[in-house]
Parts: sequence; C-alpha cells; structure tokens
Amino acid sequence: MRIGLFGGSFDPPHEGHALVSHIALRRLRLDRLWWLVSPGNPLKDTTRLASLDARMAAARDVAQDPRIVVTGLEAEIGARYTADALRFLHARCPGSRFVWIMGADNLLQFHRWRDWEEILRTTPVAVIDRPGATLKAAGAKAALRFPGARLDERDAPLLATATPPAFVYLHGPRSPSSSTELRRRAGRG
Repeated sequence: MRIGLFGGSFDPPHEGHALVSHIALRRLRLDRLWWLVSPGNPLKDTTRLASLDARMAAARDVAQDPRIVVTGLEAEIGARYTADALRFLHARCPGSRFVWIMGADNLLQFHRWRDWEEILRTTPVAVIDRPGATLKAAGAKAALRFPGARLDERDAPLLATATPPAFVYLHGPRSPSSSTELRRRAGRG
C-alpha cells in the first residue's frame, strides 16, 4: 500500500485540505491518504482549539473521498510529535510505503519540528505548493539540508518507493483557503 499521511489541526478543515489531498493521491499515485487530525500542534496556541471529535467529524464532511481516511491516530497512540507517529507507523506497518504530505508554507518552518531531520531520513515527503510560499520553499532550511534528495516533479509517482531522504515539490491548482483565516472570521482567533 502507498499511503499518504497528511497531518494537521484541521481547525477547521476546508476545501484546500481536500484539494491538497486530491493532488497528492493523483500525482503520487497513492492508494490511500490518511488525515492525521492532531490533538494539538506543539508550535501553536491550542487554547481555542475545537475538540478532536468535532474536528474529525468536520474533516469527514470535507474529505468526501473513499480513499481519504480521517484518523485521530496521534491521540490514540499518545504521540505528541509527528516523528513519534511516524516511528509507530513504520514499526507497525513495515510493508506500507508512507509519504508525508505538507504544504509549502509548512516546509518554511519544518526545521522547528521535533526530530525534523529524522522525519526526512525515514519518510519521503511531498511538498504541495501554497499561495505565498512558492518562491520561498526552495530556500527552506529543510530543503537546503538535503539538496540531493529532491526528485524532479515529473518523477513524483516514484516518491513512495524512493529511499529517504527524498522529497518532491508538487505544483498545481492552489486554494487560498486558510484555517487561520476561517477561525478569524468565526471569531476564534
């Protein structure tokens, strides 16, 4: 199985999450894509975060694709960090080929994630273009740390079977939707 892992708070989920998922499913030729709805991002204030159950229910409404599975895996296994969840998945599902999916905006601060280099050494990463990050992503600390790991975008279908570190930038339709902006409009910060 070729499984994309798309983590985030999904507070709230929106059509941009669905768009990124469909780009990843198609361009990486994934069998499934799991939305890992996080109990809370360690790099953000979570005091106004909607409940995990509410975010997962909303994510299911937005996903609307049988290949997308909405999970609360991190909460279920007690993982606080992405690296912990990836260690668990690699140990429990050794026959699966996982690809971490992230927006280019997240790549810009990826070096702040706990064990970010381990993530890149153990799991191929697909970086999906996002408004405002297109030109900046190539200069991200994580991209510069592993310059020979970048696959040409035409080779995106090979990413799931590539030996890490391996990553690819995927360009295509972009959504201006932002959970931060949607929360602001709803008066939640």
